Amino acid sequence: MILARLDNEVFFKKVFTDEIVFKAFVKDIIGIEVEPAKIETEKAFQPKLGNIAFKYDIFAEDIKRRIVIEIQKVEYDHNFDRFLHYHLQAITEQQRSSEDYSVEKTVYTIVVMTAPYKVHVKTKELYKDEVLISNLNPKNLKGIERSIFNHQLIYLNPNYKGQDTPNNYRDWLDLIYESIHNPENPKINTQNEGVKRATEIVSYENISPDEWEQAKIEASKRKVIILEREEERTEIAKRMILAGSTNAFIMQMTELAFEHIEQLRNEIKKN
Repeated sequence: MILARLDNEVFFKKVFTDEIVFKAFVKDIIGIEVEPAKIETEKAFQPKLGNIAFKYDIFAEDIKRRIVIEIQKVEYDHNFDRFLHYHLQAITEQQRSSEDYSVEKTVYTIVVMTAPYKVHVKTKELYKDEVLISNLNPKNLKGIERSIFNHQLIYLNPNYKGQDTPNNYRDWLDLIYESIHNPENPKINTQNEGVKRATEIVSYENISPDEWEQAKIEASKRKVIILEREEERTEIAKRMILAGSTNAFIMQMTELAFEHIEQLRNEIKKN
């Protein structure tokens, strides 16, 4: 069995729009049973709220819940802010009348990161967490949480394997990681029926020629984005060199190679 890479949007959507996989994934990650009426891709609300055109990779809802699943293939400094916006949009969109502020459906947003985190531009911290969970429930002065809203924003990043990560997360994190880094001999738990179903869908023999072509186009777009990102980091490194930063600090902030930074430093000296 050889798996297609789940950091490619074509294959990711092929897997997670399957109803069996979707329901199993949501059950393991959020802990709830869902019965989605429809699973959509590239979902946009009409009319849109505000000036940002939001489109959700995968969107579904049942009578009580609204589920959003997003894949982020290329890491950006603003990813936490970006997906907070996505999450809040899915909440506030439900309130279309100024006379009624009720939000009927609980919103769960699951963000799958397939690239390592960068140093956060605001905190200067490098986070290394497989699972991050945020909710909007308030706490009293004793630290007791009150279950008022229950909306959840969940970040999954399989690049940081934790020893204490529960199996309900581990099975899916391993599936995503292995499809990218070890697709020819993936070490995954096929005893998990949802994961087993996902591997069948994304196995090479079940990918159509048209899907391969779409995936190649998507991969080409990704290369362009990575190139643009590399150019951006190089410009940041140049400014940091001129500001007197050390190579070690520049490496930490930009993830550029030491040799590349030294080359930039020598070019600046010559000029």
